[in-house]
Amino acid sequence: MKGVHSSPNAQADPASSPDRKRKRPSRQASAQDSPTQQPLHFSNSKRLKPEPPARPCTPPKKLGRKEMYTFSSRSPVANGNGVIDLTNGTPPSSPQARRPNGALRGRSGINPHTGAKKLVVKNLKTNTSWDSKAYLEKIWGQLDAALAVIFKDGQDGFSKEDLYRGVENVCRQGGASTLFSRLESRCRQHVEREMREPLLEKAGSDTVSVLKLVLSEWARWKEQMGTIRAIFFFLDRSYLLSSSKPTLAELTPQLFREIVFSHAALKPKIVDGACDLVAADRTQQQKLDQGLFRQAVDMFHELQTYTANFEPRFLGATQLYVDEWSEKMIGEKSVPEYVDLGDAFMAKEMARCEEFALDASTRRDLLALLEDHLVVRKEADLTDYEALAPLLDSSAMSDLTALYALLNRRRLGSKLRPAFEKWVDETGTSVVFSKDEDSMVIHLLSLKRRLDLTWRTAFQRDESLGHGLRETFEAFMNKTKKGDATWGTDNTKVGEMIAKYVDQLLRGGARAIPEVLTMRRSSSITAPPKAVALPTAAEAEENNEDDDMDEDTEINIQLDQVLDLFRFVHGKAVFEAFYKKDLARRLLMGRSASADAERSMLARLKTECGAGFTQNLEQMFKDVELAREEMQSYKQRLEDRVGYEKGRNVDLSVNILSAAAWPTYPDIPVVIPANIKRSIDDFELHYKSKHSGRKLDWKHALAHCQMKASFGKGSKELVVSSFQAVVLLLFNGMGLDEKVPYSHILSESGLPEPEVKRTLQSLACAKLRPLTKHPKGKDINTTDTFTINTAFEHPKYRVKINQVQLKETKEENKETHIRVAEDRNFECQAAIVRVMKARKTITHQELVAETIKATVSRGALALSDIKRNIDRLIEKDYMEREDGNMYAYVA
Repeated sequence: MKGVHSSPNAQADPASSPDRKRKRPSRQASAQDSPTQQPLHFSNSKRLKPEPPARPCTPPKKLGRKEMYTFSSRSPVANGNGVIDLTNGTPPSSPQARRPNGALRGRSGINPHTGAKKLVVKNLKTNTSWDSKAYLEKIWGQLDAALAVIFKDGQDGFSKEDLYRGVENVCRQGGASTLFSRLESRCRQHVEREMREPLLEKAGSDTVSVLKLVLSEWARWKEQMGTIRAIFFFLDRSYLLSSSKPTLAELTPQLFREIVFSHAALKPKIVDGACDLVAADRTQQQKLDQGLFRQAVDMFHELQTYTANFEPRFLGATQLYVDEWSEKMIGEKSVPEYVDLGDAFMAKEMARCEEFALDASTRRDLLALLEDHLVVRKEADLTDYEALAPLLDSSAMSDLTALYALLNRRRLGSKLRPAFEKWVDETGTSVVFSKDEDSMVIHLLSLKRRLDLTWRTAFQRDESLGHGLRETFEAFMNKTKKGDATWGTDNTKVGEMIAKYVDQLLRGGARAIPEVLTMRRSSSITAPPKAVALPTAAEAEENNEDDDMDEDTEINIQLDQVLDLFRFVHGKAVFEAFYKKDLARRLLMGRSASADAERSMLARLKTECGAGFTQNLEQMFKDVELAREEMQSYKQRLEDRVGYEKGRNVDLSVNILSAAAWPTYPDIPVVIPANIKRSIDDFELHYKSKHSGRKLDWKHALAHCQMKASFGKGSKELVVSSFQAVVLLLFNGMGLDEKVPYSHILSESGLPEPEVKRTLQSLACAKLRPLTKHPKGKDINTTDTFTINTAFEHPKYRVKINQVQLKETKEENKETHIRVAEDRNFECQAAIVRVMKARKTITHQELVAETIKATVSRGALALSDIKRNIDRLIEKDYMEREDGNMYAYVA
């Protein structure tokens, strides 16, 4: 209680108020006013305004404890010391009556010369006989009775408000520590006796039953502690929060964890119960009780035992199950089935983690565990050739995609490379050495397209698998085997067949593209897998709206795909030889479907192989253009002649070719009809008159002509080769039934016997037969006779019968292969000389390596052939042997 005094040096004595915790400095009022003091007025206001300042006076001495907060009394009833005691029941009556407004009626009887009076302010609190310990016991008795009711799941029989106030009072009186100790002891006793003991009695039950009982007790304990926290809320906030002791929220799981969960007989049962719920769901013995498992996980989190107890046990049980399951599945199921089951198993486990909010650490460790057992430990089984080969054989794109995705979970997708390369090599090798040579390129293109699709779609453009695919393709396409197909040479057959396929495309156009390779069709070879959508009928119809544009597009696409194969071929000399030969036939006989396609292919080869590769091919096109201009000049000269009638004489067309740029052709003797002979001689005179010193070497085997023929059912215009025309002209003037013997044709035509048989076979044994052979058969014999086929008919007026001229004979094929092999030997010798000239001296191994490097683009020879060419150069004195397996160049 604050005292107000007028003493100049009045101070508060700290000892006078022992119950106060804090010491407050006393207020001092200077007595610098006049000695005359005005009376003090006590009112409800806490602040007192001092009177105007007076003149200063000498400060009195310091007051003692007993003199503090005292004022001199002006009342006549003051005690002997002149002190007014304010602690009496009634204040002393003043002799001066007070006015209603509080002012004094009369003048104060204070003598200004006697100094200040003293006002004594004593502690107004009366001493009582209060016992805080007795009150604590009283309140605890009420609390204990309430706890007994709460622990029996009751809510009646006590007032929470009264109990709360009792707890508050005890805490304010300093009994918080005692109260918490008793509460903790009472709760611990309850958990031990009322919860743990019944649970221990049923600990022999199965794990799931024990888990259910523990969860029930945990839920009951949380509910009870909720009511207790409401009653002891003041204790929790005023004492426990600022102390080292656990709060009631922390005490709830702490007691249950220490007493119930951590008991040796209950802890394994509780954790195993949760794990057994998941195990039963995995084995499909029983559907997972989602509510029970969620409660168990929540309890583990609340008790803070999830990481220390549940998670290790859960992961351990999962590891045992997955190890056994994976071993069983990989042995019983095929690889695609195992992959599907593995993906589904991992997806289900991750979904369970998400659904029940398992910790991120659990999801991470569980996924790592599953991938380790299902993928890493089964790597050998998943990447085995026997497992991958059936999928590649059937183009099972979805299964291949799933397999690669499963392996790539641990970045093991590239481990498929050995098996993938082996399959590609075996499949490609079987195609290259197949007896069906005509379909080789078609099968290679189909294989390439299918593997590219597999690499892009299923293998997700894996870099390692892509390198393996290209390297393996290059390896098997350059495999050589000396045999009948290459006439005993080590030439690659692939180069020859690629050249023939290009010839087929450029002669026939889009109609020559096999159905299995067209962009608008599919077949069993290139049928898209299930995961690849086919175009709809509307899209297909839209694609076919402009056939001409689509044909040009498909031709270009096919040429690009063929060029992809061509890049893999090392022996490009074989391709060049056959392509050059076929190009000559197309240009001389006018059988190219598109001049633009011819130019486009030539530009592609020039880009791929360089200008040197296509130099002769470009010269062939120039010769054809020059020959066309030369024929225009010749025909203009004929028209200028007197008596020339166009259409009555032979319409001769001649192609002047450069012998160096064109393939070499043999000279085949033949008796030329007289009228054609005159036209040929006339052209030769015209040409030599313009170009003196040049010699013309006529190649009648490459000539073709158009001739009119009359049959029983009408006239036709036949497009035949020069040899066919010579034979057919022998039947002019013959009767319809008159037979011409084979010997007569042989002698009159002047052709060699193989050519006579080949020509007669094309006229009398092919699909279109202007002649009839007697007796009928496919082979031509010397005793056969021939007549005109009066029944010959065809829906078109112009009929092409010179297909045999476009076909390559076995002799021509053999000659080409042998010539290429000989040229390669010469190229090898030239490369050896260039290396020796640059190095002067070199070891045998280095010379062989440099030679292979220099000739690989034209087709590398075998080591034995390289050694044979070295010996030939030594014999020709280009080089010589030295000691130490060395060679020296001879200048």
